Amino acid sequence: MVVTVRRLLTLTVRTPSLLSHPGPSLSSSQSNSLFTNLSLYHRHLSSSPTQNPKTLAPQPPSPPDPQIQIQTRTRTPLEKQFETWVQNLKPGFSPVQVSDALWAQSDPDLAFDIFRWTAQQRGYKHNHLTYLTMIKILVDGRRYGHAETLVEEVMAGACEVSVPLYNSMIRFCCGRKFLFNRAFDVYKKMLKSEDCKPTLETYTLLFNSLLGRFNKLNVCYVYLRAVRSLTKQMKASGVIPDTFVLNMIIKAYSKCHELDEAIRVFREMGLYRCEPNAYTYGYIAKGLCEKGRVGQGFGFYKEMRGKGLVPSGGTFMIIICSLAMEGRFEDATESVFDMLGCSMSPDFLTYKTLLEGLCRDGKGDEALKLLEEFRKKDGLMGAKTYKNLLNELHFIARD
Repeated sequence: MVVTVRRLLTLTVRTPSLLSHPGPSLSSSQSNSLFTNLSLYHRHLSSSPTQNPKTLAPQPPSPPDPQIQIQTRTRTPLEKQFETWVQNLKPGFSPVQVSDALWAQSDPDLAFDIFRWTAQQRGYKHNHLTYLTMIKILVDGRRYGHAETLVEEVMAGACEVSVPLYNSMIRFCCGRKFLFNRAFDVYKKMLKSEDCKPTLETYTLLFNSLLGRFNKLNVCYVYLRAVRSLTKQMKASGVIPDTFVLNMIIKAYSKCHELDEAIRVFREMGLYRCEPNAYTYGYIAKGLCEKGRVGQGFGFYKEMRGKGLVPSGGTFMIIICSLAMEGRFEDATESVFDMLGCSMSPDFLTYKTLLEGLCRDGKGDEALKLLEEFRKKDGLMGAKTYKNLLNELHFIARD
């Protein structure tokens, strides 16, 4: 359009034929007005932003305003640490290097991220070592949900079998209330494996977990079957038990008042070159007294003391109360002084059972003398306990 106007102006000025064309002639004022209007129209077209060729070209970007700051997200320290360890793990890294990298992390979540990231890299696969490392880190960091996920992955065949890995899984499952049965699933898988048979540690974990559920007598009989089955499987596998495992078996039988079985295991300890300790004698003596076989229980107690073994406070008090209720006051009194000599103090009920038994047997004066002796030797007997015992004796004497 601009070129057309320019040509029109040129022809109008330079071509005389246009001015000499027949028709009405223009006056000088009209001619000037025409040129003025054409000139203004030409300026308007030249200044139009849509028609100016210069404005059609792309404009260079304006320089950024230094006062406007571009905000970018700052990486967290864990992200930086993750990137650092990812860069340190060069291509072709081995499970040993991954295990070292996992142990080097102070944050279990970061270690788990590295564990998952390495599993996605080409040419690499986790083995029993990395799974064992990761499960231990998660359990120590109380990330039990992630640890349970890894246990399920191993059970599904994510890596090759390993005794340390499976024992670690059993330990974790035994420590979680709702994974108790899962621990025995892992154990059964070990039994079927050719290269991952249960060890003494395996049986120790399972026996200990079973005994943790012996809280009520009716429940004890239910889990006693599992103890019997596990004992047979342990012997069939050729695993030699130690004193700790045998003590747990004896304790299970004693809690269920299967004392003949407990004594049988006690007699077999020598076959495994295991020496009974204070817990061994204590479980049997306590169980025999609770079963009503006080004389036999007191015999185990005397044998234990003859070997220089010291029973627990609970064993002492059960023996004292059982002897007192059987009318064997001399043995009961001797046991009280023996307990005090071991820096242990009977409770109020134990003192009351012995002293009241003496009073009801017509030995009130002897009971009062014993109370005074007990008070002198028992530094833990408070004034309130002494006063209550004294009132009990006077009350019985009046009756």
